[in-house]
Order: sequence, then structure tokens, then C-alpha cells
Amino acid sequence: MTDKPTWIDSDRPIARLVAQPLARFLHVEAAGGILLLGATVVALVWANSPWQSSYVDLWSTEAVVRIGSAEVAENLQHWVNDGLMAVFFFVVGLEIKRELVTGDLSEPRDAMLPAFAALGGMVVPATIFLAVNAGGDGAGRDGWGIPMATDIAFAVGVLALLGDRVPAPAKLLLLALAIVDDIGAILVIAVFYTDELALGWLAAAIVGLVVVTQMRRLRVWYPPLYLVAGVLVWWFTFQSGVHATIAGVALGLVTPARPLLPAFQADQIADRLSADTEVSADEVREVSFELRESVSVAERLGDALHPWSSYLIVPIFALANAGIPLSWDALGDAAGSALTTGVVVGLVVGKPLGIVAATLLTVRLGLGRLPDGLGWRHVWGIGALAGIGFTVSLFVSGLAFDAATQRNQAALGVLAASAVSALTGTVLLLRTPASPPEPASDPKS
Repeated sequence: MTDKPTWIDSDRPIARLVAQPLARFLHVEAAGGILLLGATVVALVWANSPWQSSYVDLWSTEAVVRIGSAEVAENLQHWVNDGLMAVFFFVVGLEIKRELVTGDLSEPRDAMLPAFAALGGMVVPATIFLAVNAGGDGAGRDGWGIPMATDIAFAVGVLALLGDRVPAPAKLLLLALAIVDDIGAILVIAVFYTDELALGWLAAAIVGLVVVTQMRRLRVWYPPLYLVAGVLVWWFTFQSGVHATIAGVALGLVTPARPLLPAFQADQIADRLSADTEVSADEVREVSFELRESVSVAERLGDALHPWSSYLIVPIFALANAGIPLSWDALGDAAGSALTTGVVVGLVVGKPLGIVAATLLTVRLGLGRLPDGLGWRHVWGIGALAGIGFTVSLFVSGLAFDAATQRNQAALGVLAASAVSALTGTVLLLRTPASPPEPASDPKS
């Protein structure tokens, strides 16, 4: 027997050689990006191997969920994109809510810089994409939303791998910028990539969100009720024609970001328990409730779901969507495609250009200032890393195009642009002195 409280902390061979190293890896900030990259490589190799038919067959397999007379019949790829990704966007919604209520975006003046930087990083890439695709048959013009997105997992993963070479304010600015970027991407998906709208179902989804809000105000704190309400909101949104992942974002935004109880005092709880010779089950439940509710629901759910989102859902999404053909013909078609060119130029050039230009304008107008310890070279590096579109860019490409050829050309552009952006951002940040910071008033230095 071991005197350790849990198996994973014990000296047993499997715990020591497998479970403990795995747990340490999952606590590394770059772990999500590494798993995402691994899933992408597996998808590309599988889809271009002698077993490529099994890849297509797997994700084309139809799965049906039926409750009474109602049913949803989709292939596995759509279940990943419409179902699992709703959890991913729910986590995004939680992060947005927390940032708006208690985080870097809670103070209007602090939010101005990342907000305008993100806006520039969305408008300029979309404009470049539309300019590149203005000629010819314009078949790719529906993809203007593809180069607007930033993949938080990959971008933050690159920053984490760079370690102390990058000042902490750079990460905070990238996170805040990416959160605002996510808000923009969500609005674009909801407004511009909805083909048909069933107002009755949409009204039902809105009513469901109102019910969730009222349950919160009435202090209904029974989790299964919220789970049922969340599933119904997802179902109503799915039926409405609005992409079902928007339900995840909306549910995240109505989740309480402030704790039910004030911050607990550990010494008070200890005194209360030590006053009794025996601790009853009721006291344990009461103390457990007080401890739990001294942390907001948004924070608790975010902490619980973030590992599932980063280490399982997003890699599965990459596995289901990144398996594109890399034959010479496919690569040749993509190289000559305005669609692919627009995505690459929009992400690689448009993202940093838009972010830096908007940041400079914000500083010059006195609407915001660069955080202490951050120089303009850092901003260029952050702007380059923001060109790593990947997850949301691939997601939007699937919404924008029905034809497999266009989806593949867009996906190739996303993969190429993300790789170039990651390399460019890394080089820029590594060549930037960590200290002393460059003066915020001199954007040319």
C-alpha cells in the first residue's frame, strides 16, 4: 500500500512513468497547441496515405440522435463541427464574459487598445481578401471571413514556447486582442454565414436564454436544470438556421462571472470546523458550498471545460477538418487560386498590418497606450502571431463553401498562412530585446 492520497501521486510504476509525466505535460501552456499540431499532422498524413478512403469513410459516417419524433441526422464531421465545437465556443463565451466583467476588458480605457487592434486585424485582412478575389468569376468572395480569425491555442502556445524572451504584457495583449477577435468572428458567423432563418425556432432559442437568465436571478443552483436548458437552446438554435455553435457562445455570455458569495476566509472556516469535536456531513456540505460559491460559475466551468476543449475537442476538430489532399494537382490548383492567395496574404500581411496600424492610431489619438514593458517591435510580433488563424479559420471555410475544391483551397491557405505567421512572429519576437522596452511613442523604432 502507498501512503499517497491518490493513485496518480503514488510511486506505482504506471503512475510514475505514464500518468505523472502526462499530467505535467497537460499543465504546460503550450500543450493544447502541441496536441492541435499533432492532430493536424495525423489528419494530413492519413488523408494522403494509402488508407485515405478510410479517413473519408469515417467522417462521412452518419449518426442519428432521435428523441420521440424529433431527430438529428448528420455525419460525424458535422457532429464535430456543430456539436463538439459548441462546447469549444461555450468556453470562448465564458472567457469573453470573464474578461468583460472582471478581466482586462472590464475597464473601457484598458479595453480600447486591444479592441481597436482586433478591429484593424479583422477589417484589413477581409479587405485584402476581397481585393484579391475581386476579379475573375469571384467564386471565392464568400470566404472573406476566413482571414479574420486568430487561433488562441496556437498563438499562445508559440508565446509559451518562447518563455521569458517575451514580456508578460505581450501575452496579455495577445489574449485580450484574441478575445475581441473571437467576438468579431462570432458576429460574422451569426450574421453573414446564416443562409436560411426560421424565426420560430430562433425565438424559442432566445426564450431559452431568457429562462437561463431568470433561473440565475432566482438563484436556482441545480446544475442538471442548466444542462437541460443548454441542450434545448442548442437544439432550437440548430433548427433556426443560425449555426448551432452560436448557442454555446450565448450560453457562455449569460453565465454568472461574479461569485454568489464573497471571497471566503479560510481561517474562519478552519475555526468553525475546529470548534467541533466531530465534523458532520451537513457541515462538510455547507463548507463545500461556501468554498465553491466563492468562485464564479464562469470561472469554475471554464476551469473544468478548458482541458476538454483544448486537449480533446479542438484536436478532434483538426483531425476531422485538416485532412485535405496534398497531391501535385491540388497544390497546383491552390497556388493559382485567388481564394488561397487571398487567405494567405490576408493572414500573413493583413493581420499584422491591421493590428499595428490600429494600435498606432489608438495611441496617437490618446485613446489608449501600450502596456508598460511593451515596445512597437513586440506589437509587430504579436500581429504576426495573430495571423495564425487555424481553428476558427478552418471553421469559417467550412461554412463559406459547399464545394470540396474551394474548402480544400481555403484550408491549404489557412495551413500555409498559419505556418508562415508562426515562424514570422517567432523570429520577430526573438530578435526583439526583452528589456529595456522601446518607447511607446516611437512606432518606427
